[in-house]
Amino acid sequence: MTEAAATEKLSQVLDTIPKLLLDHAKKRADRPANRLKDLGIWQTWTWFDVAEEVRNLACGLAKIGFQRGDKLAVIGDNRPRLYWSMVAVQALGGIPVPLYQDSVAEEMVYVLENADVKYAIVQNQEQTDKLLEIKDRLPLLEQICYEEPRGMRDYTQEFIHYYKDIQEKGSIFHSENPDFFLHEIEQGQGSDIAIFLYTSGTTGKPKGVVLTQENLLITSLNSLAFDNITGEEEVLAYLPMAWVGDNLFSFAQAYVAGFCVNCPEGPETVMTDLREIGPTYYFAPPAVYESVLTKVMIRMEDAGWMKRKMFNYFMEHSRRVGTDILDRKPVSFIDRMIYALGSLMVYEPLKNNLGFTRLKLAYTAGEAIGPEIFTFFRSLGINIKQLYGQTEATVFICVQPDGEVMADTVGKMAPGVELKIADDGEVFYRSPGVFQEYFNNPEATSKTKSEDGWVATGDAGILQDNGHLMIIDRAKDVGKMKDGTLFA
Repeated sequence: MTEAAATEKLSQVLDTIPKLLLDHAKKRADRPANRLKDLGIWQTWTWFDVAEEVRNLACGLAKIGFQRGDKLAVIGDNRPRLYWSMVAVQALGGIPVPLYQDSVAEEMVYVLENADVKYAIVQNQEQTDKLLEIKDRLPLLEQICYEEPRGMRDYTQEFIHYYKDIQEKGSIFHSENPDFFLHEIEQGQGSDIAIFLYTSGTTGKPKGVVLTQENLLITSLNSLAFDNITGEEEVLAYLPMAWVGDNLFSFAQAYVAGFCVNCPEGPETVMTDLREIGPTYYFAPPAVYESVLTKVMIRMEDAGWMKRKMFNYFMEHSRRVGTDILDRKPVSFIDRMIYALGSLMVYEPLKNNLGFTRLKLAYTAGEAIGPEIFTFFRSLGINIKQLYGQTEATVFICVQPDGEVMADTVGKMAPGVELKIADDGEVFYRSPGVFQEYFNNPEATSKTKSEDGWVATGDAGILQDNGHLMIIDRAKDVGKMKDGTLFA
């Protein structure tokens, strides 16, 4: 079978991320897939470019011994090459295990040992040194590959490799074995394990959440359709790669829809890069929105009296009618005219300064967002919505539909999700995104997930008559009044 024929065959059953990559490389070859700001300049890779990069890396990893079922740690800031390494591993039937890049070496030991990690691809010298510090305690760890060569000249150990050297080996391997890469991808199925994502470990040791290709792809398809997210979006990937939200919003959804994922130059340049990219689709925890609002208010305190008075007048008007206009509710002609003038004078310049001019949809989750913060952004015309999720659910449990966005609820059941509330108020769910197990931890799995797929969230909530879920507190921290009403 020729390479073209094999690619055509794979595109008919797009049940894994590597198969989706090949499909995009064929149908969206010239469309941007990834960008990275390096030394002040944005570099762009098309879907065709990414397919070649992934192929060469996968073949290079196979050349140095990577086999189906092996696990590979991914450690570093958001970088296209680190995202590509996850796809390359999946193409070979392996399992990527992203770790938090700010973890100290001692914190990494448990995860690397528990996940049976044999290979690691890291960003730079700092992450390489962490692994070298603990390598004698990780007998399974065989090979380390680094992406950035700065400071690595004197690292001469045979088990340490430069990312591009691995790709060069892979390019040669591919020329000698032209069917290998496509054959490996063809063996992949939706039921294959796609990734291990470790919990934070705040209540004990971290647990490895096992998610399959179907968990990622079905959840992506459902959530993209729910909010009309298309392949034309632009997102900024700045949250930790080890977090489930980044793996859905900046990875799985990108491969399902085909939109472009942009990586900032560094953690300290995120807000500047955000303004340059102008994303159309965005996720941030409440703390980020709170920080943005605080900076805006501090700057306005330092502004001249006339500018400050104009800002306060139009913001007061937007708080009164802005959310109704966003939700397409009836608003008087005069109020609409004043709001339009406010857009010209205040709202649009402010959104442009924040990088939110093109924003079609913004999510927040992780904790409750303050009503005043929520109202501020929505009154500017920014469609920010709350969602409720967990790593074990592949993020989505509840999400707010357009026109039903409220500060005190987390929305209705996401597509494909079932909910039930136990007698003690604890929320349980079942969905296509439900994790398979906690890796090497059957006891914890059985405590969290029932045999028929219901997962205990540990949160107490109330399912309102309108179908919206209100989260009260952690289930162990709530009380119940005589009439059965829950309270935090």
